[in-house]
Amino acid sequence: MQENKEIKALFKLIDDPDEVVYETVSNKIISLGKGIIPNLEHYSESAVNTDLQEKVDLLIQRLLFEDIKEDFAKWGDGRPDLLAGALLVSKYAHPNMDTTLVFKEIEKLRRNIWLEMNSYLTPMEQINVIGSIVYNYYKQKGIEINYDNPNGFLLDKTLELHQGNAFGNGTLLLILCGLLDVPVYAINIPKQFILGYFDQYVDVLTPIGHASEKIKFYIDPVNGQMYSHKDVENYFKKMSLPPTSSFFIPFDNKSIIVMLLSELKKCFDESITQRSKIKEIEALIEILVL
Repeated sequence: MQENKEIKALFKLIDDPDEVVYETVSNKIISLGKGIIPNLEHYSESAVNTDLQEKVDLLIQRLLFEDIKEDFAKWGDGRPDLLAGALLVSKYAHPNMDTTLVFKEIEKLRRNIWLEMNSYLTPMEQINVIGSIVYNYYKQKGIEINYDNPNGFLLDKTLELHQGNAFGNGTLLLILCGLLDVPVYAINIPKQFILGYFDQYVDVLTPIGHASEKIKFYIDPVNGQMYSHKDVENYFKKMSLPPTSSFFIPFDNKSIIVMLLSELKKCFDESITQRSKIKEIEALIEILVL
């Protein structure tokens, strides 16, 4: 943004000791939008003391957050695309993320899988092809959920580091399956992020009783392993839970992103330095669930 007398005057007042003045000036700067960020960054570099630099940096963070809030609101109001939503979560964590690299990696995976696909493959053979490309050729690794490692939840880092937890790898698989028209969706099995391969013709061919009847088999996104209905039944017995129909209904894209944000929030604690992150993520979740 071109610097003028008004902007210069506002910047000079950032360091005003009067809290009312500082709050008024801050709100005015925020109202100018993200176009003012380069000016603030330049001003921060030339700041004469640490306190002033911290105040300027805080304003930059506020502007970036207002921008990402707007992006989430627009995404949620439209027809939410999972790749776009996952990129917004990554953008929140890494504002300077290069989306071009993410798109390039996704396209490389999609194309390699598509070249191995044909209309004669059975559902299991389709998933074997996807798993072979993702986990063997591409060398994608699965890691345990660790709330000290937020990168495992983020699509950009999952691709960059070639490793992700159930949510990171799961989001990647769901995006690829969506691009390839493979009917794989995340389902609501407690304490798990598991994917199901859905039979798209079962409603037409047979009457539906339990929601699980629509699912041919299950996929663990950590490593691509497939599970049978019997495996899932044993899991419910182990957990002493009835296999309620609601556990087998597929999540929509908005619900997946809310879940991703909820898990990311657990990577921060209530300390003074991290409390603001928790509040920010809660604000993003609120935008999507309203």
